[in-house]
Amino acid sequence: MEIRRKMSRKGQLVIPKIIREFLGVGPGDEVIMEVRGREILIKPKIDPVKFVEEFCSKRGKKLTKKIDLERMLEGEVEERLVLR
Repeated sequence: MEIRRKMSRKGQLVIPKIIREFLGVGPGDEVIMEVRGREILIKPKIDPVKFVEEFCSKRGKKLTKKIDLERMLEGEVEERLVLR
């Protein structure tokens, strides 16, 4: 999907409603902007604990053992640093 917008004099852009709804973001939500080369990636900020809880409860059952999210995220960061 590609939607064109003009930047305001203050350097502001409005994220179109269709994109906000698709991403599930609204007023007061945080987004992350990442520069990749000459592009900007905008993605919703997701609370890792909330994500895991929602993901694990999709089938109506929660995990039976606790997940160490901090250790999992640290491992992910280390893995990404090694791949660069």
